[in-house]
Amino acid sequence: MQDPRLLAKPPVCRLGCLVLVRNRRGDVLLVDPDYMDGLILPGGAAKPNEPPHLAAARHLHTETGLNLRLTDVLAVDFTPADRYLERLSLVFDGGTVADDTRLTVPPQHRSGLLGARFVPVRRLPDVMVPSQAARLTEALANRTLPVLLHGQRAT
Repeated sequence: MQDPRLLAKPPVCRLGCLVLVRNRRGDVLLVDPDYMDGLILPGGAAKPNEPPHLAAARHLHTETGLNLRLTDVLAVDFTPADRYLERLSLVFDGGTVADDTRLTVPPQHRSGLLGARFVPVRRLPDVMVPSQAARLTEALANRTLPVLLHGQRAT
């Protein structure tokens, strides 16, 4: 039986669920939020008890119209509290899509997004804030880790 004191005051930490999608040319899919500087990977926070790979897929679909199955993680990034709550971000491997893949970005007044587009890797430092570009550079360089739910591969 679990000690009830462990759940009395759970730590405040948001789980960020991001997706790295590339086209066949190797360009990276980024979104342009109206609430912060620079472009970022598509994604967002998981809801309570929402599996992170499903949260990432949900945000990806909402922000770009893409429906992808996410089964591997490329990077894990902890961001300490400063302007925002502390956050643990998982970068999922969204794989490669066709160069002519059509993106569907919802209207800005509902989404907070100004757009989405594929950006060549060499241009990433020009369009992203340094911490976001560094996270993405690490994700691009890493091998994948499987997503597990209770020790079993997520589907």
